[in-house]
Amino acid sequence: MKQGRQGKQAGEAERAARDQGGKSGAHGSKGLSVWQLTMLALGTVVGGSFFLGSSVAIRAAGPSVLLAYVIGGVLVYCILSALSEMTVANPASGSFRTYTEQAFGRGAGFMVGWVYWTGLVLAMSSEATAVSILLRGWFPALPLAAAGAGIIVLVTLLNLLGAERLSRLESGLAAVKLLAIAAFIVLALVIVAGIVGIGSGAAGTAGLNVLRGQRFFSGGIAGIAGSMLMVMFTYAGFEVLGLAASETGNPRVTIPQAIRRTILLLVSLYLAAMAALFLLLPPARVSGEVSPFVSALSLYGLGWAGNVMNMVLVSAILSTMLASVFGLGRMLRSLAEEGHTPGWMRDHGDIPYRGILISGGSMLAGLGLGLLLPQGVYLFLVSSGGFSLLFSYFIIVASHYRLRQKHGRPLTGQRGQRGYPYSSWFAMGGLLAILASMPLIPGQGGGLAAGIMFVLLFSGIYTIQALRRRSSLRDGRHPGLQVNAPVARAQMEAAEELTGGRPQAEADRKPVDEESN
Repeated sequence: MKQGRQGKQAGEAERAARDQGGKSGAHGSKGLSVWQLTMLALGTVVGGSFFLGSSVAIRAAGPSVLLAYVIGGVLVYCILSALSEMTVANPASGSFRTYTEQAFGRGAGFMVGWVYWTGLVLAMSSEATAVSILLRGWFPALPLAAAGAGIIVLVTLLNLLGAERLSRLESGLAAVKLLAIAAFIVLALVIVAGIVGIGSGAAGTAGLNVLRGQRFFSGGIAGIAGSMLMVMFTYAGFEVLGLAASETGNPRVTIPQAIRRTILLLVSLYLAAMAALFLLLPPARVSGEVSPFVSALSLYGLGWAGNVMNMVLVSAILSTMLASVFGLGRMLRSLAEEGHTPGWMRDHGDIPYRGILISGGSMLAGLGLGLLLPQGVYLFLVSSGGFSLLFSYFIIVASHYRLRQKHGRPLTGQRGQRGYPYSSWFAMGGLLAILASMPLIPGQGGGLAAGIMFVLLFSGIYTIQALRRRSSLRDGRHPGLQVNAPVARAQMEAAEELTGGRPQAEADRKPVDEESN
C-alpha cells in the first residue's frame, strides 16, 4: 500500500509538473502562439474533404449549401466555445477526454478516448492511401503500399520534432491551402469580370448568367439536411486546439483567441469559395469524382489548374495527417496517464514519443488491413473515422453542459459560453441529427454501424477490466506477486468506483470547477 501511495504521488507530481510547464511555456520556449495554434487548427481542418468532398454537399443542396456552411459554422462555434471554457479552466493534455472523465466518470473517459483514437487512426491510414493514389498519377511506377507506408513514416517522424517545429511546418502547409482557396476566389472574380479569355462553349456564361439558371433551394430542406454531414466533415479537426492547450504559453489567453480566429477564417473562406464557385459552375455539372474547383476552372480554359489543385490536395492531406498524429500522440499519452493502457505506453517527457510512435505504427497496421481485408470490410472500419469525430464533438458539448450544471456558473469564473444553455441544446440536437442522418448518405451507413460497434467494444473492455480488478481485490493478492504502483492505483480506483465510492485519484486531482475558484 505504501508503494502504491508513493507511485501515485510521483505520478501526480509528474503530471502537475508537465501541466505547469504547458501553462508557463516551460518547454525551453514561450510555447505555441495564437497564430501557430490557429495555423495548426487550419492545417487539420482544411483538407481533402473540402477540396474534393464538398462536391457531395453541393450535389445534395445546390446553392443552398451556403446556408449549410453557415449552420455548420454556428455548430462549430458552439462546440469550440464549450471546449474553450473547459480548456481555460483546466488546460489538461487530455483535453475533451479528461473533461468527459470529470463529467461522466472513468469509464466514459476510457471509451471516448479509445473511440476517438481508433477512428482517427483508421481514417488517417485511408488518407495515406489517397495521397499515394494522387502521387501515382505523376509517378505510375510507384508501388501503392510503399508510398503509403513512406508517407505514414514521414508524418510520424516529423511529429517527433516537437510542437514548436511541427507548428512551423504546419503553418507553411496551411498557408498553401489557404492561398489556394484565396487564389480560386480571385480567379473566379477575374473570369466573371472578363479579364481572362474564356474557353469555347462557356463564353458569356460566367457570373449572373450562371446564377439565373439556379434555384437557391434546389434540393429543398432535405437537401440541406443531406449536405450537413459532409459540411461538418469539412470543419472536422478543430479539436486539436484543445489537445494543444498544454503546449501553449498562456492557455487562458491563447486558446480563446485562436478559436475566434479559426472560426472567422474558416467560415469566411468557405463561404467566399462556395459563392465564387456558383458564379462559375452550375451545381448540375458538379461531379462526385472530380474536385468542383478543378471542374470550374477547366470549364473556362484553365485546365492546368487540375495539376495545381492536385498538388494542393496532396499538401492538404499531408497537413491534416501531421496535425492528426499530433493529436493522436497526446490522446494516447492522456490515456496512459490515467492507467487506461499498459504501463509501457506511458511517456515521461514533454514530447509524447511513445504515443506518436504507437499511433504511427497503428496507422501502418491500418494501411496493411486495407491491403489484406476485403474492400467492403476495410471501408466499413475506415468509415468509423467520421463517426468518431462527430461523437467526440457531441461529448465535448455534453461534458461542458454537465460540468456547468454541477458548478452552477461559468467554469472560469468569468463570462462563459454565449447563449448557454440554449447553445448547448442546439449543438447537441444538431449533432445527434447529423449522426442519425449518416445512413441516408451513400457510403456513410457503415460509418455509423462501425462507430457504434467501437463504442460498445471499448465500453465492454472497460467493464471487463473493472470487474477483473474488483475480483482480484476481493480474492486478495498472491504473496509473491509484485504489483507496480500504476496498476495498484488503477485497481484501487476501479474497486471504489464499482462500489459507489469516489476514486481516490479523483479526490486528489482538482476538478474543473475547483480550479476556477
